Amino acid sequence: MGMTMTQKILAAHAGLESVTAGQLIEAKLDLVLGNDITAPVAIHEMDKIKQEGVFDKDKIALVMDHFVPNKDIKSAQNTKYVREFAEKHDITHYYDVGEMGIEHALLPELGLTVAGDVIIGADSHTCTYGALGAFSTGVGSTDMAAGMATGKAWFKVPSAIKFDLTGTPAKWISGKDIILHIIGLIGVDGALYQSMEFTGEGIQHLSMDDRFTIANMAIEAGAKNGIFPVDEQAITYMKEHSGRDFELYEADEDAEYERVISIDLSTLRPTISFPHLPENTKTVDELADIPIQQAVIGSCTNGRIEDLRIAAEILRGQKVAKGVRCIVIPATQKIYLKAMEEGYIKDFIEAGAIVSTPTCGPCLGGYMGILADGERCVSTTNRNFVGRMGHISSEIYLASPAIAAASAIAGKLIGPSEWGGVSE
Repeated sequence: MGMTMTQKILAAHAGLESVTAGQLIEAKLDLVLGNDITAPVAIHEMDKIKQEGVFDKDKIALVMDHFVPNKDIKSAQNTKYVREFAEKHDITHYYDVGEMGIEHALLPELGLTVAGDVIIGADSHTCTYGALGAFSTGVGSTDMAAGMATGKAWFKVPSAIKFDLTGTPAKWISGKDIILHIIGLIGVDGALYQSMEFTGEGIQHLSMDDRFTIANMAIEAGAKNGIFPVDEQAITYMKEHSGRDFELYEADEDAEYERVISIDLSTLRPTISFPHLPENTKTVDELADIPIQQAVIGSCTNGRIEDLRIAAEILRGQKVAKGVRCIVIPATQKIYLKAMEEGYIKDFIEAGAIVSTPTCGPCLGGYMGILADGERCVSTTNRNFVGRMGHISSEIYLASPAIAAASAIAGKLIGPSEWGGVSE
């Protein structure tokens, strides 16, 4: 029996000719990632086992992004702890205020993630790098510690679901709408510990930013990872951002999949996940009159330049509704600068939004947009669990940048064409 794309990458990194679903393997790592919340725990574990060094100072990335710039004494202490560790071990890829960004947008931008890599990160959305044809997955801080120490990790080889994407998405249908549609279709445990492998001619119509968004939220369907084939668009992206060599892997024709799901992208409608699970999806055609108090445009899911461009197109010349707080967060300094150069920051501010330095901030209820009792937020982030952004009675509606921007103007959940300024 042939292997899937993920299985081929894992076999190569385990030094094996082939692997099968369910097999336990030890694989070499190309990158180990941690942030200001998870890295301190991993470093503490290394201290406990009296580990003196790291396996490779060039293959560890420490990105201070969740509570940075520090919001309180505890976050400042955590960042200091990681900063001192990075200095002690001469970690090449340590990113703090001034050069940091949201980790899953920053690392591909810096060229640290390429096709064929095996990457672990002590953050569940590490699966983002599958957009470039890498096997990347989130792990706990203890596994991160072991990875930093040894350069290896144990994996159970996942089985796979094949998603055959066809057709051309309509205007305003983005990667966020596609992945929300998929999660609504299969559920938050529909791909539990499986690889979500995306194929089909429809992929050619998806930008790299769309693919990053889709791979980012594979974990929200319970998947071990999400992965895309490496086409010319992905190769161009890697050549523009990275000087590293990369390896291309393709699934065998006789690869075994648990199931195959076909999705015609041309039939999709703008989609929103209602509280309190990403699987609770509705299209804009099913919306009732639901007022909002906050809109967030940003995060590792939707803080890239294409996301800001879409939001600016809708907000330009309009005004955020009275009583609505619209918060825009570029995912990296480079994205922030490009948004300034292209005039989007001016569009946001003139519309009555605020623009933050890169940070995860409100996504995990950290800061820069905490919700009070009973408040509703439409957000381009990736999770809408109870209390995720603040008070346990608050509500989060996950959506694309287009829907978030249009809803900020309307003061209620609304589709990107309904407020009158943009046609479908």
